[in-house]
Amino acid sequence: MNSGKGRNIELEEVQQQQVIEPEVERISQAVEENPTDLETQPLRRSTRERHEPERYGFLVTTHGDVILFDQDEPKTYQEAVASPDSEKWLEAMRSEMDSMSENQVWTLVEPPEGIKPIGCKWVFKKKTDMDGNVQTYKGRLVAKGFRQIHGIDYDETFSPVAMIKSIRILLAVAAFHDYEIWQMDVKTAFLNGKLEEDVYMTQPEGFVTPEDARKVCKLQRSIYGLKQASRSWNLRFNEAIQEFGFIRNEDEPCVYKKFSGSIVSFLVLYMTY
Repeated sequence: MNSGKGRNIELEEVQQQQVIEPEVERISQAVEENPTDLETQPLRRSTRERHEPERYGFLVTTHGDVILFDQDEPKTYQEAVASPDSEKWLEAMRSEMDSMSENQVWTLVEPPEGIKPIGCKWVFKKKTDMDGNVQTYKGRLVAKGFRQIHGIDYDETFSPVAMIKSIRILLAVAAFHDYEIWQMDVKTAFLNGKLEEDVYMTQPEGFVTPEDARKVCKLQRSIYGLKQASRSWNLRFNEAIQEFGFIRNEDEPCVYKKFSGSIVSFLVLYMTY
């Protein structure tokens, strides 16, 4: 068949069109009669019961509410002395200052001309047990190391730390040979590091005497917050421990060993921040 212009239309195409058109009309009519058939089916939800892990059970009430603990830790010195636990915070700060004095961390000097001392701040923390009961009030004096300038008051900052696999290997060796295992913690560890650079710091808030109010602290030892604090402590520890006959491992600089006759001792240095 020829439609005058365009292509020839075959008889089969005409017959197919005549069959399709009634079918489309029938489907459209069925949709109009039953519109609810096309409504979205509700999503299937899992019926599995969810239970909180037992280790977090003490954080959930019998009604399923989550308990949020507010440690109410002061952010500044003013908040600490004005809080209900002011006496405990003051005691914690005095203990920190005693450690500074015992380790001769700084000496008070007149501020050198052209030197801008870095600041410091108090950081307060409540240490709790597994039940959330407060065990210790901790006050730590931290230097504002972000104000240090490279090449002026600090240079190298790298400090090695023991790899977890090294600790696991030594624990496995100790278990196999039934060795004794001792764990020790160094209090205010960074205060034992010796500074090689000249670093000046403002006096800690709340512990400034009127007669020395214009003076600044010339740091002799590393203090928490300094960029080189970890490195200074590691160098000091390595120097001290080798005086006791310990030999440093070449491949793992935080593992030491010592032989005393038939007795062998291993030491692993691990730092937490």
